[in-house]
Amino acid sequence: MVRIFLLLGLLFSCSAEVFSQTSAPKFSNEFLSIGVGARGLAMSGNQVATVSDATAGYWNPAGLLNSQTKYDFSLMHAEYFAGIAKYDYAAFSTPIDSMSRLGISLIRFAIDDIPDTRFLYDANGALNYENIRFFSAADYALLISYARKVPILGGLKMGANFKVIHRIAGNFANAWGFGLDLGAQIDLKKWNFGIMVSDITGTFNAWNHNTGLVIDVFTQTGNEIPSNSLEVTLPKATVGVARYFPIKEKFGVQLALDFVTSFDGRRNVLIKSDPVSIDPALGLEMDYKKTILLRFGLGDIQEVKDFDGSTYQTFQPNFGMGVNIKKITIDYALTDIGDQSESLYSHVFSLKAALD
Repeated sequence: MVRIFLLLGLLFSCSAEVFSQTSAPKFSNEFLSIGVGARGLAMSGNQVATVSDATAGYWNPAGLLNSQTKYDFSLMHAEYFAGIAKYDYAAFSTPIDSMSRLGISLIRFAIDDIPDTRFLYDANGALNYENIRFFSAADYALLISYARKVPILGGLKMGANFKVIHRIAGNFANAWGFGLDLGAQIDLKKWNFGIMVSDITGTFNAWNHNTGLVIDVFTQTGNEIPSNSLEVTLPKATVGVARYFPIKEKFGVQLALDFVTSFDGRRNVLIKSDPVSIDPALGLEMDYKKTILLRFGLGDIQEVKDFDGSTYQTFQPNFGMGVNIKKITIDYALTDIGDQSESLYSHVFSLKAALD
């Protein structure tokens, strides 16, 4: 088990070193870092070591093997920034044989109905609001996941994602991208361990700009004319550990701790250095007969500079609950994507179904 984890770490470290020498933005494909499923969002993303349903295709594909049913479904809808941005997610998984399982996930994060005011004035120079057109800026992701048990290594579970990215900004620009993720899980006595390496080979987005639509406006306003380019998303690793503590017969508590490690330079997180930064997150789930669940999460610890030059730390609190009705689960999360002084709370609902 230790050898597998070291191999994953070595592979992604080498990839990070190679791609850090290219021109890669620090925050690329960030819509894939938001998270899916109200359970995971309520626990600040602490799912790498424990995820056991169709959402494992996102959090850690090795977790697909934790499902005990033939078919798993998951749906989620969330709205951010007072409903301006919409996030939709759907996932499905099913076993291939007794040792492996397949999963498919779809994600769309978009801002729709953006006004295009290029034709606001007609040929006579008159203001005509009927000339306003609308477009969408949308990000899409397709994840095809495969997981397989490795019995010779003490019950180790391995998983991989092949993902296809498509990003559009109306008719002005679009990009296609491809990448790979690798994950692993193992249970040792009462402890659960997991690792997820996203974009292990680097995810490449090839941008194509339709400059003919904007060249006149950009020239008049002095803006730089965009050109076709290649955007690279650098690798990122998340290591997680969790344990479930039963309390008497009907109650239980699960504690989870994740360490999100990035290798693209100094970031504003709790543990920051160049080139490695670590963002820890803590998750808590309490249950009654595995039927009624309360969840809490704490993460995204940042250092903020005040107007007087002093600094203070902020963190992102999350809260949620879930109800299991036979094989149907309804989850809710209240998440804060801003800081504590200017909070931007979002209500997230997700539905899970496990069918035989």
